[in-house]
Amino acid sequence: RGRKFCTRWDFFLNAVFHRSQESPKSTKSTTKPGSGGSGKDGGAENSEEPQQQQQQQQQTTSNKRPSNSAPPPTQLNKIKYSGGPQIVKKERRHSSSRFNLSKNRELQKLPALKDAPPHEREELFIQKLRQCCVLFDFISDPLSDLKFKEVKRAGLNEMVEYITHNRDVVTEAIYPEAVIMFSVNLFRTLPPSSNPTGAEFDPEEDEPTLEAAWPHLQLVYEFFLRFLESPDFQPNVAKKYIDQKFVLSLLDLFDSEDPRERDFLKTILHRIYGKFLGLRAYVRRQINNIFYRFIYETEHHNGIAELLEILGSIINGFALPLKEEHKMFLIRVLLPLHKVKSLSVYHPQLAYCVVQFLEKDSSLTEPVIVGLLKFWPKTHSPKEVMFLNELEEILDVIEPSEFVKVMEPLFRQLAKCVSSPHFQVAERALYYWNNEYIMSLISDNAAKILPIMFPALYKNSKSHWNKTIHGLIYNALKLFMEMNQKLFDDCTQQYKAEKQKGRFRMKEREEMWQKIEELARLNPQYPMYYAPSSLPSVCCMETETPTAEDIQLLKKTVETEAVQMLKDIKKEKVLLRRKSELPQDVYTIKALEAHKRAEEFLTSSQEAL
Repeated sequence: RGRKFCTRWDFFLNAVFHRSQESPKSTKSTTKPGSGGSGKDGGAENSEEPQQQQQQQQQTTSNKRPSNSAPPPTQLNKIKYSGGPQIVKKERRHSSSRFNLSKNRELQKLPALKDAPPHEREELFIQKLRQCCVLFDFISDPLSDLKFKEVKRAGLNEMVEYITHNRDVVTEAIYPEAVIMFSVNLFRTLPPSSNPTGAEFDPEEDEPTLEAAWPHLQLVYEFFLRFLESPDFQPNVAKKYIDQKFVLSLLDLFDSEDPRERDFLKTILHRIYGKFLGLRAYVRRQINNIFYRFIYETEHHNGIAELLEILGSIINGFALPLKEEHKMFLIRVLLPLHKVKSLSVYHPQLAYCVVQFLEKDSSLTEPVIVGLLKFWPKTHSPKEVMFLNELEEILDVIEPSEFVKVMEPLFRQLAKCVSSPHFQVAERALYYWNNEYIMSLISDNAAKILPIMFPALYKNSKSHWNKTIHGLIYNALKLFMEMNQKLFDDCTQQYKAEKQKGRFRMKEREEMWQKIEELARLNPQYPMYYAPSSLPSVCCMETETPTAEDIQLLKKTVETEAVQMLKDIKKEKVLLRRKSELPQDVYTIKALEAHKRAEEFLTSSQEAL
């Protein structure tokens, strides 16, 4: 019951807030945390090192994939439902943060800032900031203090508008009051995790736990974000209050289960990183500590994707040549993040960070690919598909000289993937042969790659259970034939010879067993222990040695099957894993759908004025 009232109060205040916020003058900004923007808040490392070092030219092949300028954004509402009837989820315990509630919660409505005389506005602004330090109960009694909760909400909303549309309002006296108000409202004890064992988050089934006090917290976050973005904001003054202790408390909040809160935190931390040069190394070091604890101790943290998204834009701005500290971060932090069981939650952001490093310094390609092969999944097929996705992104930016160093272990792993009984793994690996740049690399090194791939391709062209895989394999074989017909024939003959040798070894082994059996018959006790075997002789077993007819048939069918495969792919719909209808929390879904990202609240100083 308490949760239901709390959630309805949440929507009531959100609705009031959105109506009061609508203004014809306001326009949305599309600046993203990962955009690595220019100016004082670009969040890049360029200001730390000479910019001309960043201008180093690298020759790339025309077929390479163009690099992304921003990391992929973290999804808010990951739950996707079909259009069937909704099944309302049963009430569950609503876990929310623990606030130290204020004793005196009776707030008096203060005069509006716009109506106050100019010389009194600063003092009135400070009074409103102090008034907003009062904390209310949204959990045990969500309907209590409704009048005073509305006074605080209206005050926060007014200050957001005031700081956005006025100049010279962020004076030196405002800095400590704004930081204190933010700290009192936001820095708190987070609730215990609703999933303490750290099992993998399933976007199709699991729902995030939303913060009950969000109607006030959202406005506090928005105010502080506009405070940081104000043209009057002076980092030299603010650094006395936004220090290492403040940053550490801010990073602790990234473990919040509410994705809306993590979205605001991501943007705020990125702005702090861009404006406070003295805090940059400390921010990176503390993020590293969170990652180390996540990898080697807890394997559970809610904000890994958001932290990686911030790091993606930071890495994008690293000056060249890369510092040794940054290279160690790649090897010791980003690569081990691939082994955590909840990789699917943050993999797009992680892959972006890795590719950014390789675009900065191609010499890191070999240790990165060797590291990926080291952590390659053995029994987790969906995770293996993620690795294949990331590997293709890496191959899209790899230099030919670096490709030569890693191609043999790389294609040995791809051969295993092609042979996987899980059709999505085999399918994803075979799609590499549709990538023009990868095909150009394979063509230049076919003499090494084809002997590695041919046995897996030939065997699965006949034995794999999935028809789509047959077509993709024929397509790969066709491309190999077109590259070098003589090499293809040589590989076919070599494969045939190897199979023949295997058959001879099998026959020799059978003959040796027969000799041992004959010796055993000489033993007087042999009849007591002898039991005839029902298994057929090894020599009689069917082998996979290709005959001359098989080779001729292969060449004839490769062309037709490859063409047919391309037609089938166009006709077939995308395969989706369907699950049973699951109970839904309609309030959670609506709250996430109504949330506006932090970037949408930001406006440039020209638009604000």
